[in-house]
Parts: sequence; structure tokens; C-alpha cells
Amino acid sequence: MASIEVVVGRIGKPHGIRGEVTIDVRTDEPEKRYIPGVRLLAQPPRGSAFSHATLQVRRIRWHQSVLLVAFDELSDRNEAEAARGVVLRAVVQDDEVPDDPDEYYDHQLIGLAAHDVDGTLLGEVSGLVHGAQDLLQIKTPDGRDALVPFVEALVPEVDIAGGRVVIADRPGLVTPFEDE
Repeated sequence: MASIEVVVGRIGKPHGIRGEVTIDVRTDEPEKRYIPGVRLLAQPPRGSAFSHATLQVRRIRWHQSVLLVAFDELSDRNEAEAARGVVLRAVVQDDEVPDDPDEYYDHQLIGLAAHDVDGTLLGEVSGLVHGAQDLLQIKTPDGRDALVPFVEALVPEVDIAGGRVVIADRPGLVTPFEDE
């Protein structure tokens, strides 16, 4: 069975003097990814001297809605400061699905056909852009890239088994304005 890597967070600033760090959580399932004993892949930012390829979770706790994690490899504030900006990834089986039926891993969505509500092919999901608002990247048949906010009002249906997403298209969203 194949596995994939999913981003689950990014290390923020140190908290205290014993190596604990804040985590910018990038998963809807932190209780599944941050468990004592779990080993996460560590990707340091460009130019960083951080040398650990993996980090093992020693302890977690929530403090005022911020996830604080102690890793076995970070024993003091200096080591925690050196880890700032490290992206954390978990290895999951490629057939694993999130617990919430309305959540998806990127690899489940990439390659799905994108249709409008009338069934007209708009293109194919070629990627996702994560940020304050997740965006589906749609490659249109004429080669353009369109970004669609991944919200229920604009993407009312995701059918993984059927290999498609439905987009409530509007002029300028995926299809160009008439004068373009």
C-alpha cells in the first residue's frame, strides 16, 4: 500500500524555556496527528541551520486555543527557536480519508473533472492553494488556470467516487467574461 505526506503544521515561536513550541496547525485533525510518540517529518525553511529530519512528539497541550508541543529533540528555548518555521508533515496511507465526510486530502481532489451545475465540463482540478481561504485550481480545456474558492456555495458537490466536482460557475470565475 502506498503512502503520501500531508502537511499538518508549522512550528512557531518558542513557549517557555524547556523547548516547547507553538504550532500553526494545518490539519483539521490535530488530535489524530499530534499524539505523544508520533514521529513527524521536519522540513526546515530555506537557509535554516535546523538539522533534524524528523521530530517525535513528547507532549501536547492547548493554551488559549494555541497548540503547544514538546518534541523529544527540542530540549531548550535555543533549540526551539532554531526550529521556528519548520513545516511538519505526517505520512498517511493514500487510501486514508479524513473523519469528516466534508473534508478531503489534496490528492483526493487533484485530477477530478470539474463540471458546472448543468453538467458542462469546465476542466480538471489541477491543484489546491491553501491560505486563509482554500482555492481549487482548475485547468480549463483551453489551458487557462482558474481559482475557485472551495466553499459550498461555489462547490456544492464533491463526488470522489464519481471522479468529479460541481462548480456553481459564474462569468469570470472559471468561464471568462463574454468580452474576453
